[in-house]
Amino acid sequence: MKVTINQQNLKKALGLVERIVSRNISLPILNNVLLRTENGRLKVSATNLEIGINYLIGAKIEEVGDIAVPARIFSDFIANTDEDIITLTTKNNSLFINSKRYKTQILGFDTKEYPIIPKIKEGVICTLPAKQVHAAFTQVVDSIALSESRAELAGLYMRFTAKELICAATDSFRLVERVITTPCARDYSIILPRNTVTELIRVADEVEGEITIRVSDNQIAFSSDDCEVVSRLIDGKYPDYKRVIPEKFISKTLVAKSDLEKNTRLAGLFSSSISDVKLSCVEKYLQIVAKNSDRGEASVEIEALLKNDPYEVTLNYHYLLDGLKIIPTDKVVIEFTGAGSPLVLKPTDDSFGLVYLIMPLRS
Repeated sequence: MKVTINQQNLKKALGLVERIVSRNISLPILNNVLLRTENGRLKVSATNLEIGINYLIGAKIEEVGDIAVPARIFSDFIANTDEDIITLTTKNNSLFINSKRYKTQILGFDTKEYPIIPKIKEGVICTLPAKQVHAAFTQVVDSIALSESRAELAGLYMRFTAKELICAATDSFRLVERVITTPCARDYSIILPRNTVTELIRVADEVEGEITIRVSDNQIAFSSDDCEVVSRLIDGKYPDYKRVIPEKFISKTLVAKSDLEKNTRLAGLFSSSISDVKLSCVEKYLQIVAKNSDRGEASVEIEALLKNDPYEVTLNYHYLLDGLKIIPTDKVVIEFTGAGSPLVLKPTDDSFGLVYLIMPLRS
């Protein structure tokens, strides 16, 4: 292989793919990235057997070929060179990196040992702007369960219908649903692993244009013009979360998101070991109270508009802050649905298709 390439383009590709490379003692080949010429471009690939990423870069291809090279040293070297144009040459499982000032050799591996990243050519289910994928996945990722004791909750539920894509996540303490209006090829449901969601947030933030989603029986692919992410799916049935979302509210509050966010964080400094704060809402203001036997207590009032009866509820303030940060409007709607029932956060504009629930704590 002999390839001449722009250093910044190669740096970007390595930055996207090498993050999924983890130190694997039992299968050392996974510590590498795969470089391969393909249709006049250089393909940079990495996999950890759960997720695979391919990134294609425009290059001058003088000789076709491939090689697997240690991800960390190759990525660190390319990131710290300051040459605009570099040449990559392979010989006897070694990669030679040459430019005007650098002559470097990195020992590599035969690509026959490298796992094949599956290619899903059929099964296009929908296409979305990359920015929309980034926004939606950012809004739901914090609510995906960290524990894998219930494997299905450790992933993002995605349901494709004729008119919309529904994304939902819950860890049993809070729940978020994001509905995107977009035509999909068929009615289909999957569970996407949390790690894949995290990687897709990074990738979607870097790529331009649209992302096409393809689904097979146990795998999914998200692809743009230059980049493709392939992931396994979680096998299982997602719980019927819809029955948890209240259809009616008892009281509704309208409050400035920034005021509530700032003062919740302030009150949280005085919360107890369970991170509890109490919200009390009356006609013209919302009061946030926290008490800690070792630190003291805090109480703050912020302007709010209340519809119907006053109420109070005790919440984990971290979950409240996580919900507020994904609300895309300047003001937030809070719906009180009864003692012991979820508190609901929504944007003031229903067109965002977003709802966030927090289970209350016992006072």
